Amino acid sequence: MGTSCCKNSLRLGKDEYEDGTTNQKWVLAPKTQDTDVTLILNKLLREYDKKLRPDIGIKPTVIDVDIYVNSIGPVSSINMEYQIDIFFAQTWTDSRLRFNSTMKILTLNSNMVGLIWIPDTIFRNSKTAEAHWITTPNQLLRIWNDGKILYTLRLTINAECQLQLHNFPMDEHSCPLIFSSYGYPKEEMIYRWRKNSVEAADQKSWRLYQFDFMGLRNTSEIVKTSAGDYVVMTIYFDLSRRMGYFTIQTYIPCILTVVLSWVSFWIKKDATPARTALGITTVLTMTTLSTIARKSLPRVSYVTAMDLFVTVCFLFVFAALMEYATLNYYSSCRKPNCTKKKKSMRMFSLPPTTVITLNNAMYWQEFEEACVYECLDGKDCQSFFCCYEECKSGSWRRGRIHIDILELDSYSRVFFPTSFLLFNLVYWVGYLYL
Repeated sequence: MGTSCCKNSLRLGKDEYEDGTTNQKWVLAPKTQDTDVTLILNKLLREYDKKLRPDIGIKPTVIDVDIYVNSIGPVSSINMEYQIDIFFAQTWTDSRLRFNSTMKILTLNSNMVGLIWIPDTIFRNSKTAEAHWITTPNQLLRIWNDGKILYTLRLTINAECQLQLHNFPMDEHSCPLIFSSYGYPKEEMIYRWRKNSVEAADQKSWRLYQFDFMGLRNTSEIVKTSAGDYVVMTIYFDLSRRMGYFTIQTYIPCILTVVLSWVSFWIKKDATPARTALGITTVLTMTTLSTIARKSLPRVSYVTAMDLFVTVCFLFVFAALMEYATLNYYSSCRKPNCTKKKKSMRMFSLPPTTVITLNNAMYWQEFEEACVYECLDGKDCQSFFCCYEECKSGSWRRGRIHIDILELDSYSRVFFPTSFLLFNLVYWVGYLYL
């Protein structure tokens, strides 16, 4: 029994080892093939001139392009650039690298890249670019027996994206990634997209904090320059900005500050310290919010949607402070003027006057009957507004509208909320749906 068990275990171990050896044979090339590959490469590179492009002087070299997008972001509105991480693949045919062998494909590392001709592709709108070198250079080279070559590398590019911020923060953008040959015009090198040549990875790892990815599209065009006509390839990444951050940080505080400024309309007009302090506080708050909102934007010369909203909110808050200044000024202008004639005529008919003290001033209880209010000479009776009952009639009133300044708070309680609500309706419908 013990001997049979040992034989079975040895047999199992031998079977497992043989299976593993069989699998390894499928992955690793035999030593004879290693020798063949070395001979093939030595033969191919013996008279190969990497300074010359394939088929030079005969026909243009055609470069098929594939791009796999690892991630996009972040997008910087201040610097007007975005970051993108891609696998960039180029495929072309070099007849000088054809070989006859049982192996149809040679998969090589980055050491072979510097020994053959490769396209001089540049990214025209890149500010900075970085190739990945950890743990080894992220480059791949494959050579088919018919001379077809596949060259891939991984790049992280900070590319320029000219953002049009007129509708900020409800703006949408198409950020391009533009590339072409640096020195070969279309007569010598032609780029073309392969079918389904641009793919994107899962967006969960992307750093588009303020944007939603809406899709991508690729184009090709001929650009004429003084050095010749070049084939230029472009990928557009469509982005739409999310409003959540700006709604919390700017829009809601601005709206609440405007509503807070309306509280002064319900405070008595003789409470000057309270109403003045409230008005100045809301004005300063709007100034601070305006400054903070501008920090997330470049110094563009045009007005953005957020600038318009913050400016209108500031005007509403400032108008609420000016409303009390107007009310306080006209209220203090109302002075009694008792004519000597009317006062002397009524001296005998009036009952004995009772003198009372109010705010350290002497007033007569029968003041309204004894004195007559007159319009002030000058601008008060020449304007559209009037403080006095006597100003409601007369030739100067013809064609004018009477507004009782003393009831200005009552008018403001209706006018300010109504006009602000109308502005918000026009603003949001105009920028979101039109």
